[in-house]
Amino acid sequence: QVQLVESGGGLVQAGGSLTLSCTASGTIFSINDMGWYRQAPGKQRELVADITRGGSVDYGDSVRGRFTISRDNAKNTVYLQMNSLKPEDTAVYYCKLNVRSWLTRDYWGQGAQVTVSS
Repeated sequence: QVQLVESGGGLVQAGGSLTLSCTASGTIFSINDMGWYRQAPGKQRELVADITRGGSVDYGDSVRGRFTISRDNAKNTVYLQMNSLKPEDTAVYYCKLNVRSWLTRDYWGQGAQVTVSS
């Protein structure tokens, strides 16, 4: 009933910027929390940032001050603006949206590879 599509991953030099987006489609009444998670090889998946329906945000300690999460409710889309990228930001980034449809549950994006070269 609900599908997520991520875009915006790629290769960037240290100090550069990149923007990810995640768009939901299907039968959607509203979307509650939206978040971004990442997983590097050999490491656990970790929270990068999340944003509530009302616009309250939270960031992981390693990205606070460099990344910005935002949402466009009319487009059912969440964004992650990443600035001052570091090699340790290299990971697969996943969006997770809590969607009110005929059922209400979490949906995950397919993942976007972000690689930061030194």
